[in-house]
Amino acid sequence: MSACVPTRTAESNRTERMHPPHSPPPRRPRRLRVAGADVSASIAVFLIALPLSLGIALATGAPLQAGLVAAAVGGLVAGRLGGSPLQVSGPAAGLTVVTADLIHRYGWRTTCAITVLAGLAQLGLGCLRVARTALAVSPAIVHGMLAGIGVTIAVAQLHIVLGGTPQSSVLANLAALPAQLARLTPASASVSALTLALLLLWPRIPGRAGHLLRRIPAALVAVTGASVTAALAGLTLPMVDLPSWSSHALAGLPEGPVLGILAAVLTTTLVCSVQSLLGAVAVDKMAAARPGLTARVGRSDLDRELLGQGAANIVSGALGGLPVAGVAVRSSANVHAGAVSRNSTMLHGVLVVIAALLMVPLLELIPLASLAALVMAVGIQMVSLHHIRTVTRHREVLVYAVTTLGVVVLGVLEGVVLGVAVAVAVALHRLARTRITHEEEDGLHHIHVRGQLTFLAVPRLSRALHLVPHGDRAVVELDGSFMDHAAYEALQDWKNTHTAQGGTVEITGRRMPATPEALTTPGAGLGGADPAAATGCRCRPWTPWRNHQCEGPRSAPPAEGPAQETAGPAPSGHELARGISAFQRHTAPLVRGELARLAREGQSPSQLFLTCADSRLVTSMITSSGPGDLFVVRNVGNLVPLPGEESGDDSVAAAIEYAVDVLEVRSITVCGHSGCGAMQALLNSEPGGARTPLKRWLRHGLPSLERMADDSRPWARLSGRAPADAVEQLALTNVIAQLEHLRAHESVARALREDRLELHGMYFHVGEAQAYLLTGANGDDLFDHVDVEAADLPA
Repeated sequence: MSACVPTRTAESNRTERMHPPHSPPPRRPRRLRVAGADVSASIAVFLIALPLSLGIALATGAPLQAGLVAAAVGGLVAGRLGGSPLQVSGPAAGLTVVTADLIHRYGWRTTCAITVLAGLAQLGLGCLRVARTALAVSPAIVHGMLAGIGVTIAVAQLHIVLGGTPQSSVLANLAALPAQLARLTPASASVSALTLALLLLWPRIPGRAGHLLRRIPAALVAVTGASVTAALAGLTLPMVDLPSWSSHALAGLPEGPVLGILAAVLTTTLVCSVQSLLGAVAVDKMAAARPGLTARVGRSDLDRELLGQGAANIVSGALGGLPVAGVAVRSSANVHAGAVSRNSTMLHGVLVVIAALLMVPLLELIPLASLAALVMAVGIQMVSLHHIRTVTRHREVLVYAVTTLGVVVLGVLEGVVLGVAVAVAVALHRLARTRITHEEEDGLHHIHVRGQLTFLAVPRLSRALHLVPHGDRAVVELDGSFMDHAAYEALQDWKNTHTAQGGTVEITGRRMPATPEALTTPGAGLGGADPAAATGCRCRPWTPWRNHQCEGPRSAPPAEGPAQETAGPAPSGHELARGISAFQRHTAPLVRGELARLAREGQSPSQLFLTCADSRLVTSMITSSGPGDLFVVRNVGNLVPLPGEESGDDSVAAAIEYAVDVLEVRSITVCGHSGCGAMQALLNSEPGGARTPLKRWLRHGLPSLERMADDSRPWARLSGRAPADAVEQLALTNVIAQLEHLRAHESVARALREDRLELHGMYFHVGEAQAYLLTGANGDDLFDHVDVEAADLPA
């Protein structure tokens, strides 16, 4: 009897070797999928990048093809390898002055070599993972550098706008301006004026038609309109001239003094890196404003972004392109156009390549005066009034002004060095500056020390302390974060001497260390103490009054007479007064500057936060917000009465109308919470009985009860689990119902139609200290928990 054994053929052996019996089946090659949002965003960015790339190349004096090469390489190489998926890289206006100076000194081929060397330097910095260090540069220096570059660009391009040729420096351009005005070319000036007018007016077209037309980039409209007008009018003007790609100049070996080449590489590396890294941070902020986008693309990896920018500069320089950096205008357009991945950036690079190869006849119809006007407008925008107000508010306008003037008069590297020197000097001045005052009132002497207390201030401190007569009471208030050993010894010796002579000394504001050694102990002494340590209070700012253990038993303030000797709970008025006093001592000095700014500028909150009046919900704590962030409306049950309802409550409707129409908030959040007494009262309500104010108010929550009782609707869920009880279920349902009520208000409905408002639902579990966000308000009501990592509100 023989067994049937399968025959092993050579073919089967080969098949088994290729695919072992227990190995998974071979993977199919992944198909490239590009979201429709990325395609539309790439087109929008391309339409902006094309004229700007040509204009920046014109402003630097480089071959015009160099701008297209840099734009394509920035999109493809930096877009693929960079760490900021939504940032668009290419020739940047911030590099115009640097590149123009390099071309003037060393020629085009050496400038390309310098770009390659700068890219290698960026690769080295990226490998060393020092990208975060660039963010330590004072914003006043960065903004001052960009403003100086903007002034230089605008003044130089003004000559081309008027029909002339720019000089080699800003001062020379300013000196030659009167003569240029005398020989004004009307055709160039007319085309430039038309370009600037379209740039200015196109974004301001009103109405629904304007909303649709504004989707076309103003830069494209301006250049196209000027080109068509010049062609129809038959104007004789210098036009874009793109030579054959076969004659395009590539990088050559650097020629020139070694120190000069090294300084050029350093300057190019500095400007490219700082601009790209700051741009990546700005893109993260813009992405965070789009719900859910940060979770999809992630935050920027700055070290990888530096590596990507370095690779792009190597390729761009080698191919005869301009230096590459992150470009704010294009990146902003990319995010606002709805891009969801790095594919949009790369597609824009592909479109630039197609345009450079196939659209040369159309590009050569563009007047140079129109491109010059476009770049001049970009230069003017680089001098930002918002940045000037910001640095003025932070008392860094001197750093900004010196950097700007240094860049304009001396050059970019020299201006930045000057700015750094002034910033260091200002920081040292603030560190060493100490203000000491002495006041006497009713026999009590106040010595107030503002600023850091170092050996430089010891003579003035001693003079102020010796103004206190022997035996008198003295309060020394220290308003600073640092005290060195010399100041400690002077203050401690005077305190001991004054106490020995019968006087009393109280030191407030910072806790005095017991020994000089405590000055170096973390958390001890004046350098690391809690602001409340002067009174011995170690309680957190959010600690409830009844839990304070900083002053012993919670007894009423002593008063004359035996009737006040009984210990017991402090009266509520005393608790309030004590809380206000603690605020004035410890918190008011920290927030006074910000509140003063809000008092001057008025409030501009970004969100209306509507929540319950429950005392356990501290809105600023659970949202980590500060003064001016939230416009808060609180009522029993976080209810939103329907508009026009009989005997309705107009206070909530008025707050909604004011927030949406006047304050122009960008989002409204309705926040419910666990253990809500209003929801419990709704569940326990019975028809009839006295119509108390509370019952009349809670009738606005009856739609929530009806929604919860509707079997056709699924119950809301809490992070995948069912609600713990009926009260929690009603609280969740109530949030959803009140969001529907919000949509019934005319101001909210109008803002939603115009896509300038978002509605969000939130639930706060008091016992868990956990926030949940409504993630599906259309048939699948799911409240998902907010992770410890930063989270974005869902749409």
